Amino acid sequence: MSHLDPEVAALLAMGEQASEDEQRHLDDCAECAAEVASFTRAVAAGRATRIGAELLTPPDRVWESIRSELDLPDGQAGEGTDSGPSAASAVTADVSSAAARHVARRRRVSRRPVFFVTAGAAVAVVAIIAGVWMSGGIVPRAEVISEARLDGFPTWAGAQGEAMLERVDGHDRVVVDLTASLPDDGYREVWLLTSDASDLISLGVLDGDTGTFDIPDDVDLRRFTVVDISQETVDGDPAHSGDSIVRGTLAAP
Repeated sequence: MSHLDPEVAALLAMGEQASEDEQRHLDDCAECAAEVASFTRAVAAGRATRIGAELLTPPDRVWESIRSELDLPDGQAGEGTDSGPSAASAVTADVSSAAARHVARRRRVSRRPVFFVTAGAAVAVVAIIAGVWMSGGIVPRAEVISEARLDGFPTWAGAQGEAMLERVDGHDRVVVDLTASLPDDGYREVWLLTSDASDLISLGVLDGDTGTFDIPDDVDLRRFTVVDISQETVDGDPAHSGDSIVRGTLAAP
């Protein structure tokens, strides 16, 4: 089965009336219907920026991902601290040009004027930016609730770390960073403890030096204020080993 041109899908997403043949194809082809729906969401996101809605500034890695995806030369975005509207405009201009070339390469013979290729490219730009932004997992802005300096225990000389309690889209998470000389065997586990260490909750295994751990919604963070990273052995026992590497108390920044 042949499919709709990307150009046609973009035009339909922007509100152009589908021909009878195009509508019949959309009714029968789930792949093309999904493509039009995806473009429609991208167009809606782009139009929303024109009604005064506050936009989050994407971090540098979003623009760098866009450049990498479209094989664009290095430019303003991602350099230094200029990742705001001016950098976004610069990258968008580059992406628009690349998207236009991309659509032009994929174009087949069409009855529509060449002007619509540019319109389709504009939708492609929005779709690419929205896709890269969403794939990066950075849609909501993280609010830092509290922080902790993690001090090493005497048996772990030189060990230290940091922890941040963040709230993202109404959910809490702990981000930890550990600096320590660690053995190759065993593994590291991150815990939340009460201030008197009478109760504790495992957040998960720390793979490497840094990690992000979601906190179950039913955990009372007024009680569980201490972050602990322990050295564990592979012995099948889920309890804390008693061998803490670092520990610290969360406090408002």
